[in-house]
Amino acid sequence: MTDAALSQAQELNRLLDLEFDALKRQELELFESLQPGKSELLEALVKSCPQPEALENDVALQPLRETLLTCRDIHRRNAMLIERKLETIRAALHSLRTGDSGSALEVYDRLGQVARFSKARGYQEV
Repeated sequence: MTDAALSQAQELNRLLDLEFDALKRQELELFESLQPGKSELLEALVKSCPQPEALENDVALQPLRETLLTCRDIHRRNAMLIERKLETIRAALHSLRTGDSGSALEVYDRLGQVARFSKARGYQEV
């Protein structure tokens, strides 16, 4: 039972990495195509995985526990990337809707740092 769970956890780890690559490259079709397989693996893991107490205490289950923790961390990374992309989209939509002409303009200075200039002061400073 634990060999199946370890194999499923490793496959989930692989799928989560593929998911992250698809998100980075903004390949939403690939990202969407990975979701059913990920759901199936999660359902299978629920059935084949030992109880949390056993994962904590049994030394023989340490590789499975570590793989599951890695999957958790990768999933969190993917979720953060999705959230950042959503916030960027929301900000762009907000900017388009409001047409806020008093908002700060972000440009890069000579050192490659973000320099903020108010549009109210004019574009001569940029």
